[in-house]
Amino acid sequence: MTYQVPIQDIRFVLRELADLSGVLALPGFEEVSDDLVDAVLEENARFVEQEIAPLNRTGDTQPARWQDGAVRTTPGFQAAFRAFAQGGWQGLPHDAEFGGQGLPKLVSAPVTESLNAGNLSFSLCPLLTDGVIEALSMVGTAEQKSRFIPPLLEGRWTGTMNLTEPQAGSDLALLKTRAVRQDDGSYRLSGQKIFITYGDHDLAENIIHLVLARTPDAPKGVKGISLFIVPKFLVNDDGGLGKRNDVYCASLEHKLGIHGSPTAVLLYGSGKGEVGEGAVGYLIGEENRGLEYMFIMMNAARYAVGLQGVAVSERALQHAAAYAAERVQGNALEGSDGPVPIARHPDVARMLGVMRGLTEGARAVAYVAAGYRDKAAHAADESVRAQARAIYEYSVPIVKAFSTESSVEVASLGVQVHGGMGFIEETGAAQYYRDARILPIYEGTTAIQANDFIGRKIVRDGGKVAREQIAGVRDTVAALRAAGGAHADALELIAQRLEDAARAYEAAVDFVLGHIREDIRGVFTGSVPCLMLAGTVHAGWQLGRAALAAAAAIRAGAADPFNAGKIATAVQYAAHVLPRAAALNDAIQAGGLADRYVRQARI
Repeated sequence: MTYQVPIQDIRFVLRELADLSGVLALPGFEEVSDDLVDAVLEENARFVEQEIAPLNRTGDTQPARWQDGAVRTTPGFQAAFRAFAQGGWQGLPHDAEFGGQGLPKLVSAPVTESLNAGNLSFSLCPLLTDGVIEALSMVGTAEQKSRFIPPLLEGRWTGTMNLTEPQAGSDLALLKTRAVRQDDGSYRLSGQKIFITYGDHDLAENIIHLVLARTPDAPKGVKGISLFIVPKFLVNDDGGLGKRNDVYCASLEHKLGIHGSPTAVLLYGSGKGEVGEGAVGYLIGEENRGLEYMFIMMNAARYAVGLQGVAVSERALQHAAAYAAERVQGNALEGSDGPVPIARHPDVARMLGVMRGLTEGARAVAYVAAGYRDKAAHAADESVRAQARAIYEYSVPIVKAFSTESSVEVASLGVQVHGGMGFIEETGAAQYYRDARILPIYEGTTAIQANDFIGRKIVRDGGKVAREQIAGVRDTVAALRAAGGAHADALELIAQRLEDAARAYEAAVDFVLGHIREDIRGVFTGSVPCLMLAGTVHAGWQLGRAALAAAAAIRAGAADPFNAGKIATAVQYAAHVLPRAAALNDAIQAGGLADRYVRQARI
């Protein structure tokens, strides 16, 4: 099917929920106008729909391939990447000092979402490059910034991050890749890295790897990890490319989904390069602080992967909705003269409503978080910056986990809407399901996000930010009840379910804080339910705010059916998804007892 960027919903969320006007008023964004934002969104929609989205199916059926030590990407990806680079899309959110456009994160977020919805496999390459640029911008030397950032922004080079090794998985304390300091200040790296997205490809002339490794005298564990820049080709003093470095792709993984994205096994120090044995690398910052630096890139990537979840959900939703509107089967329960489109059947309508609610709710949560990130970086008042920073940091694991877990559910429902045809590859619905499945694993699994959410976001500040968010939900409940008007019944249902969900949210936070010392296993047994509870409530909160704005527009005389659709989506979510909050809280409360019995039974 043809993908269309949901530009009307994007604009609505930016303006009604994420405070675009407040972000554009921040210092540093004086030249970014409402008209410029619209122009960026419209050009992005044109580019994605015409250049990127048509390659989505091609990437699935004609994946990247490894041949004689080199990787060849999907047909069409090279031309699309050139167009992406020439359009300046890589530099959109980055500092103008090195050639970026310096636009707010709130503007780059929908651009990123749309690019990923158009073609998730293609978009993984610029996503990782963004992380490299951000890491170098924050902790690189002046020389490293001037040498590496401009070509990355221009799309002439791309970037990766190299963490995982065969024996380590998510436990980075077990890393073995070795880095030995040389007389000229550089290092020689040797070891193996796995699961390296776009670790090798033919889209750009150079690849800049950020690699975690240990020096010979490093302390054990994560405190002994350093971070290095390792280019595929060394860079001469004039910026031109030099010798081929000693880093090579040994193979590509055969995966469940995202076939168009090459996932590489990289060998460092095989002696095959033109530099002798050992890959030449350059230390970033100080030795033994690599994990700290890498987290800059990982946090940026975690938010971006959350946007990927929104993106795949949107793509799956559009596909399912189009099929349900066209597939004629069965008479309507209320009576009809003949078979009707399956979208008219109650359960199909319910599934589509849940898909839409999860998608639009996750989008709103992500964009609102982006607005707080801009305020954290640009607000004139330090107290405003600090508060916004705390909210953004609290929001990142919610964005990452809820959006990605929801994308699997949405894509699965999309297959279900298609019925038996959804299980057939030719219809295309299965690709979204397969592609989505990696997202709750990428950049830290949902459990890793949940552990961070419990330990660093709730416990560390005694639940301060969590309680502030719950208070915000209750303010929206009060506003829904005060709105009245023709849609009062709908707004009251949303208010009631939000109130119940906020109560469950508060009870979960109280449980975590009250039991973290005496039953840490019991608390962390419920960490994923706690994070999903928060995501469920935050999405419902934003949909409730959307319903308020839509109802106000209707009362003011707006005739656009879009507003009625926003209210309907919020009601569907309130009816079918928000009740999950209470069940998740029940799971959290009983988690310790369940864990204890499981351990006693040794199952």
